[in-house]
Amino acid sequence: MQPRRQPPPAPRSGPGNPRPTAPLLALLLLLAPVVAPAGSRGADDPGQLQDAEVPRRLLQQAARAALHFFNFRAGSPSALRVLAEVQEGRAWINPKEGCKVDVVFSTERYKPEEGEGHLGKCSARVFFKNQKPRPAINVTCTRLIEKKKRQQEDYLLYKQMKQLKNPLETVSIPDNHGHIDPSLRPIWDLAFLGSSYVMWEMTTQVSHYYLAQLTSVRQWKTNDDTIDFDYTVLLHELSTQEIIPCRIHLVWYPGKPLKVKYHCQELQTPEEASGTEEGSAVPTELSNF
Repeated sequence: MQPRRQPPPAPRSGPGNPRPTAPLLALLLLLAPVVAPAGSRGADDPGQLQDAEVPRRLLQQAARAALHFFNFRAGSPSALRVLAEVQEGRAWINPKEGCKVDVVFSTERYKPEEGEGHLGKCSARVFFKNQKPRPAINVTCTRLIEKKKRQQEDYLLYKQMKQLKNPLETVSIPDNHGHIDPSLRPIWDLAFLGSSYVMWEMTTQVSHYYLAQLTSVRQWKTNDDTIDFDYTVLLHELSTQEIIPCRIHLVWYPGKPLKVKYHCQELQTPEEASGTEEGSAVPTELSNF
């Protein structure tokens, strides 16, 4: 596994972008200028302070976390979504428990077709627990593509993977020029799908991850019909600019729950450093897919 690399921190601007060394303090500082008076309560959440003008960065953080979870639970490389635009939201903060965010946002297909605009709309409630990863999420999205079309695209990708004469053992996607060879696109899409679970589990109030590169792949021959492979990815954490290597084991078959196991290098606690998922994610929920 490649060692953890830490490039020079990106320039920071303004007091609204504090260092993430103390997640709760950072969130309090972020919300402090716009928190409503103590008498302003959320109607469905008594006892917690309601934020009248939620900073866009917090809404985007919640929307991305909800999409990571949605992509994982959908379990479909053909149905992958990315954030298009945050439309509205509100938040509550409880110093003892954490931050709860309601957000509405539009999405677009991860691999948009020519001429496609924003497709699909999602609403989510995201609960960031104090100083803990894996936010609890309830998300509802409109359909992006018809179920039949999605199943056809997934099965085509599945056949491409199964027809590989020699299972892959090593690869780098994208290459050093940022290019993804079309023949390797199915591998990248499946890696993105599995990494969605890892990024959801690692997300906190102030830590946001995205998939930077797939650095190695080893596909296993199986006695059943599943696609089974190990791969290593580099996750980029936006606020600290850290690059974190994670080894992920993925088992996939179209229409069945995705199975993911992973281990990320040098995270702070064992709870953050490894995880297992086989299609269940209580207390979270996926609707309308």
